[in-house]
Amino acid sequence: MRSAGYKSEAFESASDFLTRQPHTGPACVIVDVRMPGLNGMDLQETLIQRRREEQLIFVTGHGDISMCAQAMKAGAVDFLTKPFRGGELLQCVERALSRSAEQRKRSAERNEARRLLDLLTPSEFEVMQLVVTGMLNKQIAGELGRAEKTVKVHRGRMMQKLRVTSVAELVRLVEKAGVAPAAHHETKVSYSFSEGRV
Repeated sequence: MRSAGYKSEAFESASDFLTRQPHTGPACVIVDVRMPGLNGMDLQETLIQRRREEQLIFVTGHGDISMCAQAMKAGAVDFLTKPFRGGELLQCVERALSRSAEQRKRSAERNEARRLLDLLTPSEFEVMQLVVTGMLNKQIAGELGRAEKTVKVHRGRMMQKLRVTSVAELVRLVEKAGVAPAAHHETKVSYSFSEGRV
């Protein structure tokens, strides 16, 4: 790792690693499948539950296809079988750090989008959810049972608070925030955030 210019830390066990505060920049974890105490697969599950963003590279001398498939499905960058060449590991680390940087960027964008959405009043949020479906002010007014003029005011304030000038920009912001589509006719308009993981 040092020869390639990477900063690295070693830990006695997975439990020791979990006591460390998460790294503030792009990071990856090289983890053996079989370790004393918490094994590699358990560590992966724990990181997922804690919504940690480190990317995992598994190494093992005892791996099998089902274990590899399980790790990759849960988001591992790679699964190396011992013995492996140093160059292979460095390529995995490069991919992992690139993925980590991209994931951190998306997380920051999602958090900023959600922060802006939190500025909206409930009425503005309802209007916003219908605007992103392509509905016109008149249609939104009919859907919500409000005057078209009122909808226009809410729409204007909503666009201003979210710092967008077009429906296309609004749609991109809502997608980044992970807001669920509006429900029409059947239920009261509400919203929820969906978590994504690479």
